[in-house]
Amino acid sequence: VTAASCNTIDSDRIPAYPVNINLTPQGNWDVYGVAGIGDYRYFVRDERQPSNFPWTAQTRTGYGGVLLVRGNDVFTNESDVPLAYDMACPVECRQSVRVQMTEIEGKPLPMAQCPVCKSVYDVLMAAGRPVAGPAMTDNYGLRIYQCYPPANGMGGYLITNRQ
Repeated sequence: VTAASCNTIDSDRIPAYPVNINLTPQGNWDVYGVAGIGDYRYFVRDERQPSNFPWTAQTRTGYGGVLLVRGNDVFTNESDVPLAYDMACPVECRQSVRVQMTEIEGKPLPMAQCPVCKSVYDVLMAAGRPVAGPAMTDNYGLRIYQCYPPANGMGGYLITNRQ
C-alpha cells in the first residue's frame, strides 16, 4: 500500500483481488467493449453483469467489479484507449459500495461517483484520480487495472491486474 502525501494518490487502498476479463477476439470486444471516448461498461461477476456476457470459471472482476471506459491514458499519453478500474470506492472500502458513471455539472464527459460518500473520480482523463469529495481530501484514487491486446493478434483486449 502506498502512503498518501500531498502529491501522491493512493490507488491501492482497496484489497487486491484477481482480475481476468477476456474480451477477445475482436468480435467479443465489439459486443462487450467500449467504442468511443466516454463510453463505459460495468463487469460484476457476483451479479452476472452484463447478464449476456460469456462468463467462465477463469473470469474475475476484482474487489468491487470492473469499470471499463474509453478515455485517454495519462501514463502513455495515448488517446482513445480502453481503461479499467475497480468499482469499489476507496473511501468506503466495501465491495458493495461501487462508483457509478454519472454526469457532473460543469464537466463535458461523465465521471465516476460514489453513491455513499459522493466522491468523484476522473476515469477518462486522469487515471481515476479524485476530483471532489472525501477521496480528494484523503488522496484516494481508484485501483487501476491493465487493458492490453492479446499476443495472438486476434483483436480485442484482455483486462487483468497481472503485470
